[in-house]
Amino acid sequence: MSATGISTPDRDQRITALEALLAERDAALAGARADIAARDLLIDMLRVQIARLKRMSFGKSSEKLTREIAQLELALEELETAAAAVVGDSQRGKATIDRTPPVRTLPAHLPRLEIVHEPVSGSCACPACGGALRPLSADADEMLDVVPVSWRVVRHIRPKYSCRACETIVQAPAPVKAIARGKATFATLAHIVVAKFDHHLPLYRQAEMMAAQGIDIDRSTLAGWTGQTAALLDPIVARIREQGLKATKLHTDDTPVPVLDPGRGRTATGRLWVYAVDDRATGAATPPLVWYEFTTDRTGAHPQKHLAHYTGYLQADAYAGYNPLYASGRVTEVACWAHFRRKIFDIHQAKPTALTSDLLDRIAGLYAVEADVRGQPPDQRHAARQDRSAALVDALRAALDAALRRLSPKSEMARAISYGVKLWPALLRFLDDGRLEIDNNIAERAIRSIAVGRRNWLFAGSKVGGERAAAIYSVIETCKANQVDPQRYIADVAAKIAGNWPASRWDELMPWNWKADVDPKVAQAA
Repeated sequence: MSATGISTPDRDQRITALEALLAERDAALAGARADIAARDLLIDMLRVQIARLKRMSFGKSSEKLTREIAQLELALEELETAAAAVVGDSQRGKATIDRTPPVRTLPAHLPRLEIVHEPVSGSCACPACGGALRPLSADADEMLDVVPVSWRVVRHIRPKYSCRACETIVQAPAPVKAIARGKATFATLAHIVVAKFDHHLPLYRQAEMMAAQGIDIDRSTLAGWTGQTAALLDPIVARIREQGLKATKLHTDDTPVPVLDPGRGRTATGRLWVYAVDDRATGAATPPLVWYEFTTDRTGAHPQKHLAHYTGYLQADAYAGYNPLYASGRVTEVACWAHFRRKIFDIHQAKPTALTSDLLDRIAGLYAVEADVRGQPPDQRHAARQDRSAALVDALRAALDAALRRLSPKSEMARAISYGVKLWPALLRFLDDGRLEIDNNIAERAIRSIAVGRRNWLFAGSKVGGERAAAIYSVIETCKANQVDPQRYIADVAAKIAGNWPASRWDELMPWNWKADVDPKVAQAA
């Protein structure tokens, strides 16, 4: 029926119905937009909370904060996934996209697989007129793809030859094996070790993943391979420790580690101590390194033993176990401004006041100077600190003393300020030597990987497992500090050590000197 054939009442009724549908759609659209805006606001809020908790995740309640961060990360992941799904659904139904997404270039070092999509009608004749087609140009779009971990069997074949004249048998020697009578290459050992200690995949999960690909290897076998790898890397760990003790400045920290204790039917609490050397902030060319030590408790005897032959600056928290080292005269204490700031910041988060805001702003002024001099040589850092930071520190001390006179000695704020005042000479030490840092974040960063993978740290009732993990972590973290791929490094270096690499050439194998071996025979042996 034509429009002219529709009566006026019918036309008005249809218009009213369409207007009602439009109003309903507009209301639904407004509700959806409100939901999206609320979700975006929640996502932003979660991101801020996660960032703040990560800044606090190395304090007294680090375990609780780590769990809270994990929960918030999961919530954020779900919200972002839901947001992406809504955007995907809406874009599939639209011919155009309202906002062009940012163009992200994929890394150039990745291999490229090119798939050419020819027209359905072919590339010779024009589907419109039948004329001949000629190449004009091409549109290309790159997408990130993944190839699952694939396993293979390396079969070593050694042909035998005999001499027709003297019957001498000639054959190539058997290649070095990663494990005597074992079935794992050096590359396999490196993969398992890095997956456990750097990617935080426990061995039982790795065994399950291998089983899903038809490879039946017990967790106990993987544990044995891990132990063999640690033994091969012992010379590297010893050399890292030896070089670290020669430094003039060390950063140290420690973190609790759960240790399986079958005798008491529960886990005990061991300790991992980190010692780090990193002078890159001063523009120095000396290579960074990290080594770890495992102990079954947190008594001061342990760092005193670890640093018995060390002479120089030690940047650490206010743990009393370091005091005998300072009293010896060989080791000079350097305190951490980040620890002091954190105590004030925690109070500010709970109940901000004019005092907490003022003190945090004053400390922020010190960090602004540090940001300006980062990467400059020690003499320039020292000059800038004397010129700019010294006056800020003096004014801060005056504000701290004035606050202590007003506050009750038993208040949380007085305790926080007293912590800094007690350490004042050690807090000022960075002003007088451009090689020193304002805080101990170098050591805290080295501890972070252990804090992330803490659930993997269950050892077999003795300190042997802890010491093994500390050794492997020393190699992995030193590799990462020197921009070296830990997996390639461990595969190559373990093969060379097993092949009787001369002790006089250990330095060539250290992470800061190591170069990837491109010899195909060496790669095949690994």
